Amino acid sequence: MRTQPSGETLRPSRHMDWKDLTFTLFNYILLSMLVIITIYPFYYILIYSISDPIEVQKGVYFWPSGFSLEAYKATVQLPGIMDAALVSVSRTVLGTLITVFSCSFFAYLITKEEMPYRKIIYRFVLITMYFNAGFIPWYLTMKAYGLQNNFLLYIIPSAMSGFNIILIKTFIEQLPASLEESAKIDGAGYFRIYRSIIFPLSMPIIATIAVFSAVGQWNTWFDNFFLVENPKLQTLQLVLYNFLNQSSNLSNMTTEELTRGDVVRTLTPQSIRMTITMLVTLPIVLVYPMLQRYFVKGIMMGAVKG
Repeated sequence: MRTQPSGETLRPSRHMDWKDLTFTLFNYILLSMLVIITIYPFYYILIYSISDPIEVQKGVYFWPSGFSLEAYKATVQLPGIMDAALVSVSRTVLGTLITVFSCSFFAYLITKEEMPYRKIIYRFVLITMYFNAGFIPWYLTMKAYGLQNNFLLYIIPSAMSGFNIILIKTFIEQLPASLEESAKIDGAGYFRIYRSIIFPLSMPIIATIAVFSAVGQWNTWFDNFFLVENPKLQTLQLVLYNFLNQSSNLSNMTTEELTRGDVVRTLTPQSIRMTITMLVTLPIVLVYPMLQRYFVKGIMMGAVKG
């Protein structure tokens, strides 16, 4: 707000000219279209999975065609599905907790100048992001460590991640050094400083790492496919993947003919596919919004410098 020599106050104009208005309108339209393009595929899967399996074959676009949860009922009653769900949930929770602790504590240690060979160790961490030994060495290593048909296969190999360590290390280096110095004067050791100061202040980047780890743990089935033969240790993703490839036979196996008047409803392979897709995706969709406010802040602050 400015003042003229005569003493009158100049107020900013509240009216936009036609160029600004056109630009703003174009932005709203473009962003709205991008949002629709992004969300609609997931929405389509949702409305297809809850539609009547027979009615939906006539077409579904914006609203469910009828309403039926028979595909969900049939899917959750598949043999071994509940045991697989328990394994996946346990893997996701335990794997995420161990990954967060291991990466954050290791990242804190390599920020200490008194740590022996700190720079060499950090460079080895960087190398793991760009070079991979390949599938056969990985397979032989997992077998040599006794992780075949072992639940620890889902937790130990993912406990350390070079990308996560770099993000956390960069974030920790931006914290005020005076906090740690004050704690050392009071007699606190490294673990006490990490537990009481570093970890609480690093919560934004910790939440970001937790999202990355949880999504990865929930979606991974590669290790399960090659190293686990015990059906009690199979994850939900692998079980549903196998059923997804057999959706035609599955629909015949789980079809329940429900006579309601003259209408007979049956399950279709496409309904089974859509339902399985929703069951695998929905947990991540529900968890992510709770951590979103930490996610953006953490990924920005943890990637300012390398």
